[in-house]
Amino acid sequence: MSLLVNTKYRSDQQEIMDDLSYDGPILLDALDKLAKINQWLGGNAVTINGLKNVLKNHPKSEPITIIDLGCGGGDMLREVSRFGKRHGYRFQLIGIDANPNTISYAESQSKTYDNIQFKTIDIFSEAFKQLDYDVVLATLFLHHFKDETLISFLKSVLKQAKYGIVVNDLHRHKLAYYLFKVLCTTIQNKTIVEDGLTSVLRGFKRKELIHISEELNANYHIRWRWAFRYQWILKQN
Repeated sequence: MSLLVNTKYRSDQQEIMDDLSYDGPILLDALDKLAKINQWLGGNAVTINGLKNVLKNHPKSEPITIIDLGCGGGDMLREVSRFGKRHGYRFQLIGIDANPNTISYAESQSKTYDNIQFKTIDIFSEAFKQLDYDVVLATLFLHHFKDETLISFLKSVLKQAKYGIVVNDLHRHKLAYYLFKVLCTTIQNKTIVEDGLTSVLRGFKRKELIHISEELNANYHIRWRWAFRYQWILKQN
């Protein structure tokens, strides 16, 4: 990476974890450390707060099916499960990831959670189109795709998601890039270091999220959150 990073346009550089066959101890270590980093930087709270927003008028007596796209090690769904039980919601939670090794690890970490299941599914597959759900979570996931792909994908998802889509993703900014570089000096995992920097450069600026929202003809709300995150909530108009 160049010292003088350019954040004007979204990068289309691939990440190591884009390889759906990626496996081994480095992957498991990366999933664990990513979960901890997300917790340290307040990332989990961005998603939970967004979920509260889309469910504020939902009766707690009715079951709610929530899917988590690119669920990784399942840490976000475990957090959502705990939140739901604390507040009396009847959540059915489904983690979706196209890497079977990641799904296997998520299942092993979530055995004590009776309302979470995981599925190895490609979000562009017919199997994904057959899923029923009320809410979609996408935490640090959508930046993996180009704008035109996102618009096409989110159009169909928005029709299916009864209550909305909660996105928690990265704000592409030079300061975010250099702050993560500093953080990387404490992280002994090549995948996190390389993918983390690439992820920042694949993140979004507010005007790009507005453009996608308007292309979707969606009711949307965008808030900047600390650690250079955007909370982006999409609902049907």
